[in-house]
Amino acid sequence: MRTSTEFAEKLYGMKKNVYMDGKPVGRDDPRLAPSIKVLAKTFDLINDAEFKELITATSHLNGQQINRFTHINRNSEDLLKKQEMIRKACHLTGGCIQRCMGCDAMNGLSVIT
Repeated sequence: MRTSTEFAEKLYGMKKNVYMDGKPVGRDDPRLAPSIKVLAKTFDLINDAEFKELITATSHLNGQQINRFTHINRNSEDLLKKQEMIRKACHLTGGCIQRCMGCDAMNGLSVIT
């Protein structure tokens, strides 16, 4: 599992393909900082004892511990933990954690592909 530092380093190294006011900007643009900070928090919560059980899952592909945001839900317990994780993380950050749609899309695609 990646750390928030690894996440940010990879993000900052990407090419400028984000546009703001019609101009390409790097991901280190200060206007993106609040969003990146919230996303980074989802990586840091892995080391928080209160969140560890919720934010990690066992991969059905290789049996390793992975971040639940990248986990394919296999049963109702997985879905319940995902929902509880999202609610607690949103309360902690004060709003959207910006990973829910990607998580849901990945799970939806796993069913139809």
